[in-house]
Amino acid sequence: MSNLIFTTSATATNGRDGHVRSDDGCINFKLVHPADKRQEGKEGSNPEQLFAAAYAACYDGALNLVASNQNKKINSETTAEVNFCKDQKDSGFKLAVTLNIHIEGISPEEAEELTEEAHQVCPYSKATRGNIEVTLIPKVA
Repeated sequence: MSNLIFTTSATATNGRDGHVRSDDGCINFKLVHPADKRQEGKEGSNPEQLFAAAYAACYDGALNLVASNQNKKINSETTAEVNFCKDQKDSGFKLAVTLNIHIEGISPEEAEELTEEAHQVCPYSKATRGNIEVTLIPKVA
């Protein structure tokens, strides 16, 4: 294992129709299957929403680090769209992600370069590389 910086944990009970709680209680959500949420109006989150939030935050942090290392001042906002898909290889499911990255303060060419570099250093991008399809969509304002 690499040099450990910190460890955190979360515990889920009863899968997609259960509950998830982080070790410090900051995350404490009822889980609801997305189909039940739409059809029955149930309140709660789902694993894909939690993954989207985490990936967006991690990627945006990586983007700002890369920009800072290049002495570029930016304002950014990253929205992660996590798609839950039927896997055509087997009878299971898979994820796909689109990262919509809005950046102020640089040219479109610089945005392309920064978003690609951030994708190389972001821990979530590293973890998903080769496992799920990730599409980067940089936009400048």
